[in-house]
Amino acid sequence: MNHSVGSHGPVFVGGPSMAAPRPSVRLSTNPVCSRPSKGLRRHLGRLVNCSRRYAGTLAIFMGPRLGHFNDTLPGRSSGDKFIGHTSGGEAAFTSYTWSDKQRPRICILGGGFGGLYTALRLESLVWTDDKRPQVVLVDQSDRFVFKPMLYELLSGEVDAWEVAPLFTDLLKNTNIQFIKDRVKLLDPSDHLTKEPGRTCSGGTPRLVLALGAEAKLDVVPGSAEYALPFSTLEDACRVDKNLKALERERFGKDSSPIRVAIVGCGYSGVELAATISERLQNNGIVQAINVETTICPSAPSGNREAALKVLQSRNVQLFLGYFVSCIKKHSDSEDSAKMIRIKEEMGTDNATCGKKFILELQPAQRGLQSQVLEADLVLWTVGSKPLLPQVDPSDYYNMIPLNGRGQAETDETLRVRGHPRIFAIGDSSALRDSSGRILPATAQVAFQQADFAGWNLWAAINDRPLLPFRFQNLGEMMTLGRSDAAITPSFIEGLTLEGPVGHAARKIAYLFRLPTDEHRLKVGLSWLAKSAVDSVALFQTTIAKVIIGS
Repeated sequence: MNHSVGSHGPVFVGGPSMAAPRPSVRLSTNPVCSRPSKGLRRHLGRLVNCSRRYAGTLAIFMGPRLGHFNDTLPGRSSGDKFIGHTSGGEAAFTSYTWSDKQRPRICILGGGFGGLYTALRLESLVWTDDKRPQVVLVDQSDRFVFKPMLYELLSGEVDAWEVAPLFTDLLKNTNIQFIKDRVKLLDPSDHLTKEPGRTCSGGTPRLVLALGAEAKLDVVPGSAEYALPFSTLEDACRVDKNLKALERERFGKDSSPIRVAIVGCGYSGVELAATISERLQNNGIVQAINVETTICPSAPSGNREAALKVLQSRNVQLFLGYFVSCIKKHSDSEDSAKMIRIKEEMGTDNATCGKKFILELQPAQRGLQSQVLEADLVLWTVGSKPLLPQVDPSDYYNMIPLNGRGQAETDETLRVRGHPRIFAIGDSSALRDSSGRILPATAQVAFQQADFAGWNLWAAINDRPLLPFRFQNLGEMMTLGRSDAAITPSFIEGLTLEGPVGHAARKIAYLFRLPTDEHRLKVGLSWLAKSAVDSVALFQTTIAKVIIGS
């Protein structure tokens, strides 16, 4: 799993900070320029030809209704528009209007750590009335997902609303407008304006690419068909439902244990292995596979040692130095009729529930022999791909510089190279550090980039110098179960908090990183209440044991 969604995030994020009144926001559009056509290629061609008539145009295509939204520079012909298409292909016009075209307009694509926190950062800054930006946040989901805590959904520690609140709830006290939609194509043409002396202030539109990434499942034969990813709220719910179905099917039966195979032993794979092995206890066997000869090879030694100790204590089977060459369906489980009924009742995945799978392992290191594993559930945590729209082979669409992974190349101020009005952060960005290496796609990096992106947008609008982004490694965190975690802060060399202390510190750290004060308060009270209930239950259990023992 890509750890822009991972658990090794920061405790606090630094950066320039100011308090400010909240800006007013509305999205704008005038339905001009292109009429929707039946063919996608023909439709795109018309839109592109039209947008090229106006120098300085930013065009964004959004689906699944395939909407078109663009902005023009002040003084140019108006061309702000949104054209929607339903899934059946027929035209559906939806119109939005900016409250003031003389004020800056900012469209943020993606509502993850990078996108949402950039929007909230913009909300917190001080603006003059004529330069308060109108901010639009676009995401294909109606919920923000605090991905580092998805594992707690499997252990039952948190409720879905705590780690996946609605955007409408988070933004209800702001002037940020949220639009639920999916980005399909991107056609920037802000580079067409090269007039000397023209500035990018006033009502100039700006774009922030923060679209995140998705699991890359098409790696080996059978992985896309039979393996489940773990990177979204939907993924976590699907894994939980499949586990519940297997637990119900094996309940009260003297049958073989539930076997869960986890491909990848980075942070995500190890956290899944620790969480699921604790949940299944003696009723399950977790098999974790990694091409490296160690788990979490990039983690601090303290975190790695703490995780290895927990996995060994829970009898997790580690297959290190192996890669999966193939995943095949073995056969339906013995009680297939019962499993079919259970999966229909619980809404579990038809492709995975009630079946057994064979994983063929090949050695990646000398001295190892090939292995064949059997599993009831296969989880995939290896590899990811950015969600930037697919590029078109024609010249006009290759104007954004992309690296081999499909990330936008940015300068040190987080602006896309050659596009001063487009910022890219998180998984969408291929930002390099001083040594030339691309920064890792972690939650910690996205947090800090959002802070700087918001500030640099403020600086660009106010004709101030932009700040170069400098990543500060604040340490890494990982969950290892309901009362276990490991934290290695970077500012105290050699220190690792583990066990219940690490677990409590991690939850407190993430509580402070939740998006808004209101949501933090609600979640904090919920966790406090749960902790009180757990404490009372533990006290009652202890008293009962003492009475029985006496």
